[in-house]
Amino acid sequence: MRNLLLALPFALLSVIAHADEHHHHDHHDEHASLGSHEHGVAQLDAALEGNVLEIELRSPAINLLGFEHAANSAEDKRKIADARTQLEQPNRLFGLSAEAGCKLDEARLESPLFAGKGHEHEHEHEHEQHDAGTHSDVHAHYRYDCSTPDALTGLDLRALFEAFPGTEKIQTQVIGPNGQQGKLLRAKQAQITF
Repeated sequence: MRNLLLALPFALLSVIAHADEHHHHDHHDEHASLGSHEHGVAQLDAALEGNVLEIELRSPAINLLGFEHAANSAEDKRKIADARTQLEQPNRLFGLSAEAGCKLDEARLESPLFAGKGHEHEHEHEHEQHDAGTHSDVHAHYRYDCSTPDALTGLDLRALFEAFPGTEKIQTQVIGPNGQQGKLLRAKQAQITF
């Protein structure tokens, strides 16, 4: 399944692949995966194979938090905690139909802004230096087991746009039973089918 997600940018129509030409060759290179790190724009890849649904969301932190610097105040820390809570309960964000019976198997959130103190804080500092101190990204990965995958016709990201109004556009790429497609979604046009 991971291979399907990695292959997405190379499998789609050239216009989609070109728009995402900097998409990661290395799964762990989160920053490169966003290309130009364009504020207001996020990227979501999804692959449905058999009963397994995998979703990866990559976004500049400013889209989700309203800032990209390390938390300097109680308000900043509250915004980070609120964003984490939303991202740790993704069923609503992706509009998964109840009929599909998708149960969350795994959820991973990665961002320098989510790091704690000590060693992780040092890593955060190095990470920010690597990006000239200008960018912080959030990378979320979800794996679902769906008991009735045929009932999962697509994703509806309206709730994601509502939860994170700093996100204006999401470049979405999916692989499903009917092949692959890419679509630029906005709050008023937030659905994509498998």
